[in-house]
Amino acid sequence: MRVGTHVEVRNRFEAKWSRGFEVAEEQRAPDTERYRVRRRSDGTVLPAWFNGTDLREEHRRQTWWMS
Repeated sequence: MRVGTHVEVRNRFEAKWSRGFEVAEEQRAPDTERYRVRRRSDGTVLPAWFNGTDLREEHRRQTWWMS
């Protein structure tokens, strides 16, 4: 994922996905990728690093009138 990509973050306590984040920084090494994310509501960068398995690209929710 690239910096600026809107993502959902896996909540480690409830195993649910939380929306409203974007990739703020990526760090790649030959054997790992990890990311820092920014909360879009207030621009705060979370202090933790996330593995790629804890992030997924945010998809627009479809409603019956947008189908």
